[in-house]
Amino acid sequence: MEEVRKSSAWVASRANHVKVDSSELERIVDKIGGSIPKFEWDFEGIHYFDNGPLTVQYLFVLDALNFCFWPDKELEYNHLALGLKEALLNDKTVLDADRLQSYTGPQLRELLKWPRVLPLEEERVRLLHEVGMELERSFGGEAVNLVKACGKSSVSLVTLVARHFPGFRDHSLYKGRQVFLYKRAQIFAADLWGAFKGQGYGFFYDISSITIFADYIVPAVLRQMGVLRYSLALSSSIDAKDEITSGSEEEVEIRACSVVAVEKMRELLETKFGKQVLSVDIDIWLWALGVQNPSLKHHRTLSIYY
Repeated sequence: MEEVRKSSAWVASRANHVKVDSSELERIVDKIGGSIPKFEWDFEGIHYFDNGPLTVQYLFVLDALNFCFWPDKELEYNHLALGLKEALLNDKTVLDADRLQSYTGPQLRELLKWPRVLPLEEERVRLLHEVGMELERSFGGEAVNLVKACGKSSVSLVTLVARHFPGFRDHSLYKGRQVFLYKRAQIFAADLWGAFKGQGYGFFYDISSITIFADYIVPAVLRQMGVLRYSLALSSSIDAKDEITSGSEEEVEIRACSVVAVEKMRELLETKFGKQVLSVDIDIWLWALGVQNPSLKHHRTLSIYY
């Protein structure tokens, strides 16, 4: 994850459209008194959990599809998580590797009980096929074998996922330099850690290496807090709900500066209050704030990465 931290810092140091406001960041840290509000991983009760390999399979498929809800005004992450959960409760084989390879768009919609075409539906189907084929080819059809292969290292798990599943390779090019963000690969490790409460399949000795998951919601919350400052042109585009092109300088800066802001928040919490806080916990807190705020204005980018 040092690639994520270093490349994000490189972007932030050269950004033209987004800035991290250090003084505002310090004010926020002082305001919360060095204590990040705690949220349970499944605080909304929308995820499947049986404490076994099927939960691992569920989380991997969920995170393979966990991107781009905004073009549909009604579709939310909850619909995806709960839809897959209910499908599994009705049929334990719906996420088997061989079945993942054969789903069509309409079948995926039926699985999720969604009434219309999903955003980037063809991409979602393609990624389902990719997951099914590679799980079958390299991991005996089961995501739990992927997890077992990482040696209880979240960093190794992210590396394995990115190596074997191209759809998780969340890279961008910024001013001629490659930037690594790995949102969905990292969130798979974090979901395992949260679901299994840091035990069993969710035990990683280096969970502190995981960064935040640069998506739509977290940057919007940081912007609302005043921690992220956007240029007038970018602010106007976001407020007008204009699409921000995937891979554009603006989009990469929004995501990279979010990572940098939270890393600085972690450092401040430790230096000022002696608190060692996980980026995962900060991310859950910021995301929970965001999803509870229906008026939140986030950037809009059509992307399979978040």
